[in-house]
Amino acid sequence: MKRIGLLSDTHAYWDERYIKYFSECDEIWHAGDIGSMEIVDKFQSFKPFRAVYGNIDGQDIRAIYSKHLRFTVEGADIWMTHIGGYPGKYDREVIPEIYRNPPDLFISGHSHILKVLYDKTLKLLHINPGAAGKYGFHKKRTLVRFTIDDKIFKDLEVIELGEK
Repeated sequence: MKRIGLLSDTHAYWDERYIKYFSECDEIWHAGDIGSMEIVDKFQSFKPFRAVYGNIDGQDIRAIYSKHLRFTVEGADIWMTHIGGYPGKYDREVIPEIYRNPPDLFISGHSHILKVLYDKTLKLLHINPGAAGKYGFHKKRTLVRFTIDDKIFKDLEVIELGEK
């Protein structure tokens, strides 16, 4: 069983509450637009950290993280990318692969819109954790926590960090 802390779109903004809310997590995942190596360093020094780069991330972050990350945790096939869309409106770049080889969990960021949706056609869970930073049009800053237990996703929590 693994407890996951998920966020996106920090845009170089650090909030000490990331530590508070992710303290009981086994890993932290960031779905892009990290914004600075300082943010990367803080997360890496705290917990095991997986991330993808986003459209605002510079070459320093792109040199370390990929555009797409596909991995397995607790038997579940995970695909994380920054610009991926959501069920019914997947980004054209992910469409061929997501239909050919759908993951169990598809994570994207970019929109700054919190979404947790089940795709009945592809039989996958989609999560966009919204935006944890202060840059963008969103009104509330959000994080997500959930557990993966033998391919089962459970105990999902949305955490509001307040107004941006």
